[in-house]
Amino acid sequence: MESNPQQYESAQSNPVEGAASSVSVNLEQGGTLIKIPPKSSKNDQVMQEWLEPVASFLASMPDYVGSFVSDYQKPLITILLLLSGVISVKVVLAVLDSINDIPLLSPLFELVGIIYSGWFVYRYLLKASTRQELVQDFRGLKNQILGSKDN
Repeated sequence: MESNPQQYESAQSNPVEGAASSVSVNLEQGGTLIKIPPKSSKNDQVMQEWLEPVASFLASMPDYVGSFVSDYQKPLITILLLLSGVISVKVVLAVLDSINDIPLLSPLFELVGIIYSGWFVYRYLLKASTRQELVQDFRGLKNQILGSKDN
Protein backbone atom coordinates (compact mmCIF):
# COMPACT_ATOMS: atom_id res chain seq x y z
CA MET A 1 0.00 0.00 0.00
CA GLU A 2 1.17 3.48 -0.66
CA SER A 3 1.50 6.13 1.96
CA ASN A 4 -0.43 8.60 -0.14
CA PRO A 5 -3.78 9.49 1.36
CA GLN A 6 -6.70 8.42 -0.70
CA GLN A 7 -9.06 11.15 -1.78
CA TYR A 8 -12.67 10.57 -2.69
CA GLU A 9 -14.76 13.18 -4.35
CA SER A 10 -18.45 13.20 -4.72
CA ALA A 11 -20.27 15.41 -7.17
CA GLN A 12 -23.84 16.42 -6.62
CA SER A 13 -25.88 18.59 -8.81
CA ASN A 14 -27.99 21.18 -7.17
CA PRO A 15 -31.25 21.35 -9.11
CA VAL A 16 -32.07 24.83 -7.85
CA GLU A 17 -28.80 26.53 -8.70
CA GLY A 18 -27.42 24.01 -11.20
CA ALA A 19 -24.00 24.10 -9.47
CA ALA A 20 -21.97 21.05 -8.48
CA SER A 21 -20.29 20.67 -5.10
CA SER A 22 -17.48 18.33 -4.14
CA VAL A 23 -16.55 16.77 -0.82
CA SER A 24 -13.11 15.35 -0.17
CA VAL A 25 -12.60 12.58 2.38
CA ASN A 26 -9.17 11.69 3.74
CA LEU A 27 -9.13 8.12 5.08
CA GLU A 28 -5.58 8.21 6.42
CA GLN A 29 -5.93 11.14 8.77
CA GLY A 30 -8.30 10.75 11.72
CA GLY A 31 -10.81 13.38 12.62
CA THR A 32 -11.28 15.06 15.96
CA LEU A 33 -13.75 13.69 18.48
CA ILE A 34 -15.75 15.77 20.86
CA LYS A 35 -14.37 15.32 24.33
CA ILE A 36 -16.91 15.13 27.15
CA PRO A 37 -15.84 17.40 29.96
CA PRO A 38 -15.18 15.57 33.22
CA LYS A 39 -17.78 15.89 35.94
CA SER A 40 -16.98 18.43 38.50
CA SER A 41 -15.63 16.98 41.71
CA LYS A 42 -17.94 19.19 43.80
CA ASN A 43 -21.02 17.43 42.39
CA ASP A 44 -19.38 14.06 43.03
CA GLN A 45 -18.72 14.98 46.64
CA VAL A 46 -22.32 16.09 47.16
CA MET A 47 -23.61 12.85 45.63
CA GLN A 48 -21.23 10.82 47.80
CA GLU A 49 -22.50 12.62 50.90
CA TRP A 50 -26.07 11.64 49.98
CA LEU A 51 -25.34 8.12 48.79
CA GLU A 52 -23.07 7.00 51.63
CA PRO A 53 -25.74 7.02 54.40
CA VAL A 54 -28.29 5.42 52.09
CA ALA A 55 -25.85 2.66 51.12
CA SER A 56 -24.88 1.99 54.74
CA PHE A 57 -28.56 1.85 55.76
CA LEU A 58 -29.38 -0.57 52.93
CA ALA A 59 -26.37 -2.71 53.85
CA SER A 60 -27.55 -3.01 57.46
CA MET A 61 -31.24 -3.48 56.54
CA PRO A 62 -31.20 -7.33 56.76
CA ASP A 63 -29.80 -7.09 60.31
CA TYR A 64 -32.54 -4.64 61.32
CA VAL A 65 -35.28 -6.79 59.80
CA GLY A 66 -33.89 -9.98 61.34
CA SER A 67 -33.68 -8.50 64.83
CA PHE A 68 -37.19 -6.99 64.50
CA VAL A 69 -38.70 -10.32 63.43
CA SER A 70 -36.92 -12.23 66.20
CA ASP A 71 -38.03 -9.69 68.85
CA TYR A 72 -41.67 -9.51 67.73
CA GLN A 73 -42.25 -12.98 66.30
CA LYS A 74 -45.48 -13.85 68.16
CA PRO A 75 -47.27 -10.53 67.53
CA LEU A 76 -46.24 -10.64 63.87
CA ILE A 77 -47.63 -14.15 63.50
CA THR A 78 -50.87 -13.06 65.18
CA ILE A 79 -51.22 -10.05 62.88
CA LEU A 80 -50.49 -12.16 59.80
CA LEU A 81 -53.07 -14.75 60.86
CA LEU A 82 -55.69 -12.05 61.42
CA LEU A 83 -54.95 -10.45 58.05
CA SER A 84 -55.07 -13.80 56.27
CA GLY A 85 -58.39 -14.57 58.02
CA VAL A 86 -59.89 -11.26 56.92
CA ILE A 87 -58.67 -11.78 53.36
CA SER A 88 -60.05 -15.33 53.32
CA VAL A 89 -63.46 -14.18 54.56
CA LYS A 90 -63.56 -11.45 51.90
CA VAL A 91 -62.65 -13.93 49.16
CA VAL A 92 -65.28 -16.43 50.33
CA LEU A 93 -67.93 -13.70 50.47
CA ALA A 94 -67.00 -12.52 46.98
CA VAL A 95 -67.25 -16.08 45.63
CA LEU A 96 -70.60 -16.62 47.34
CA ASP A 97 -71.89 -13.31 46.00
CA SER A 98 -70.86 -14.24 42.48
CA ILE A 99 -72.49 -17.68 42.86
CA ASN A 100 -75.61 -16.00 44.22
CA ASP A 101 -75.86 -13.95 41.02
CA ILE A 102 -76.30 -17.11 38.92
CA PRO A 103 -80.09 -17.32 38.36
CA LEU A 104 -80.92 -20.95 39.33
CA LEU A 105 -78.32 -21.51 42.04
CA SER A 106 -79.68 -19.00 44.56
CA PRO A 107 -83.09 -20.72 44.95
CA LEU A 108 -81.38 -24.13 44.95
CA PHE A 109 -79.11 -23.10 47.86
CA GLU A 110 -82.13 -21.74 49.76
CA LEU A 111 -83.93 -25.05 49.24
CA VAL A 112 -80.91 -27.02 50.47
CA GLY A 113 -80.71 -24.79 53.56
CA ILE A 114 -84.39 -25.25 54.35
CA ILE A 115 -84.13 -29.03 53.95
CA TYR A 116 -81.03 -29.24 56.18
CA SER A 117 -82.68 -27.06 58.86
CA GLY A 118 -85.73 -29.33 58.84
CA TRP A 119 -83.54 -32.44 59.16
CA PHE A 120 -81.61 -30.86 62.08
CA VAL A 121 -84.84 -30.01 63.95
CA TYR A 122 -86.20 -33.51 63.33
CA ARG A 123 -82.93 -35.25 64.31
CA TYR A 124 -81.89 -33.26 67.39
CA LEU A 125 -84.62 -30.95 68.73
CA LEU A 126 -87.93 -32.86 68.77
CA LYS A 127 -87.17 -35.44 71.49
CA ALA A 128 -85.56 -34.89 74.89
CA SER A 129 -83.13 -37.81 74.44
CA THR A 130 -81.78 -36.45 71.17
CA ARG A 131 -81.46 -32.99 72.74
CA GLN A 132 -79.29 -34.54 75.49
CA GLU A 133 -77.21 -36.25 72.80
CA LEU A 134 -76.71 -32.87 71.09
CA VAL A 135 -75.64 -31.24 74.38
CA GLN A 136 -73.14 -34.06 75.03
CA ASP A 137 -71.73 -33.74 71.50
CA PHE A 138 -71.43 -30.00 71.99
CA ARG A 139 -69.62 -30.39 75.36
CA GLY A 140 -67.25 -32.98 73.88
CA LEU A 141 -66.39 -30.64 71.02
CA LYS A 142 -65.91 -27.75 73.46
CA ASN A 143 -63.57 -29.87 75.60
CA GLN A 144 -61.54 -30.87 72.54
CA ILE A 145 -61.08 -27.24 71.51
CA LEU A 146 -60.74 -25.45 74.87
CA GLY A 147 -59.63 -28.31 77.09
CA SER A 148 -61.50 -29.73 80.04
CA LYS A 149 -61.68 -28.09 83.48
CA ASP A 150 -60.61 -31.35 85.21
CA ASN A 151 -56.98 -31.09 83.97
